[in-house]
This record gives sequence, C-alpha cells and structure tokens, in this order.
Amino acid sequence: MNHSGEFDPRMLEALVCPLTQSTLRYCPEHMELVSRAARVAFPIRNGIPILLIDEARKLD
Repeated sequence: MNHSGEFDPRMLEALVCPLTQSTLRYCPEHMELVSRAARVAFPIRNGIPILLIDEARKLD
C-alpha cells in the first residue's frame, strides 16, 4: 500500500486466490482483485485487498 491508501499493483506478485491458488488480476475500475479461475472478485478497501471468500463477489 502506498501513502495515499491506494492499492499498489506490485502486491499482485505475492497474492493468490484463496480458493484456487491462481493469480489475481487488478481491476482499478471496480477496485477489485479478480480470480478468473474461481470466477470471483475480491474487494479492495482503503488500499487493502480483502481476500475472504465471504466477501467475494461472484462473476457471471
């Protein structure tokens, strides 16, 4: 996280989907981390990714 509280995309190097262990894609438009393998999106709040399954949004 940088000083402004925004998500730092460099964090993606260390983060994986908690469901599938696959890579995540950063979506700045929705402030989410998307797991294509699990078809869910995890929210980013105050620059912090919330990688909790209960918080994930299902994707179509």
